Amino acid sequence: MPLPIPLRPSLSHRVLAVAIPRLRPRVQIEDLERFRAALERKNTGRATVPPDALRKAWSVGSRDLGFPAWELTPRSGTFARTVVHLHGGSFTSPAAPQQWKWAARMASSVDARLVFPAYPLAPQHTWRDSHEPLVRLVEELLAEGPVVLSGDSAGGGLALAVAETLRDRGGAQPDRLVLLAPWVDLTGSSPGIEEAAARDPWLSYDNHDTYALFWAGSLEDVARPEVSPGLGDLAGLPPALVFCGTHDMLYAGCVELARRASEAGWDLELVVGEGLLHVYPILPIAEARSAMKRAVAFVRG
Repeated sequence: MPLPIPLRPSLSHRVLAVAIPRLRPRVQIEDLERFRAALERKNTGRATVPPDALRKAWSVGSRDLGFPAWELTPRSGTFARTVVHLHGGSFTSPAAPQQWKWAARMASSVDARLVFPAYPLAPQHTWRDSHEPLVRLVEELLAEGPVVLSGDSAGGGLALAVAETLRDRGGAQPDRLVLLAPWVDLTGSSPGIEEAAARDPWLSYDNHDTYALFWAGSLEDVARPEVSPGLGDLAGLPPALVFCGTHDMLYAGCVELARRASEAGWDLELVVGEGLLHVYPILPIAEARSAMKRAVAFVRG
């Protein structure tokens, strides 16, 4: 069952909830092909790379998957596990500093190295260009030691899709999944999604299907488990911790994921942030600190 956080949103959260719509107003897509072309042009000039600030505490390298998988190793050279983090951004944006910061803090707190793939972005690319390389990456890392697979928003759905494929292949699996407001149903069929979207000052329900189709590549692929893993077989997956706020369009999908997980016998704990925004654990708000503590305790078992 969902476990609500019993406190009112903090002052820092309330300020951010007002600021986000002003700083990042929703895009109204009036001409789809023009929007696609503009997004493709924008993506040719940006990439997912580690912020310079992280290089002080980490040795930075990369693995070539056809795209970089950044590998951050503690300067000490020792670690007990690997955290693989897949970033969000509607599958169309490179990682933001907040996503890097959260993943690095998580890895540091659980004595891990961090592997952070810079998977190719939509609309130039679809799930078909990254799913298999990501599965192979995690297989290689599992051969080296324990792995925690995490992701935020779109990256959370991608992490779950990778975990399902690993399970289906019958080999080693990650020890834990940590998913922050994962986008797990790109069909938009989760009960209550419109009501959840009406409470969300950030994500746009009107644009949901556009970004979903960019990633899927075709209408036929939107419901595939590699694209919408919340609709796939959930039995036999690693224990999972899922965070989601009620003022998040993806809240409905997370609630439905928890319901289906219970039916499948999958050990999934959904932590509900009452009144909180999308991906609240990575935001500069008071509630993020308790979320990190909870995630670290979960990973450490």
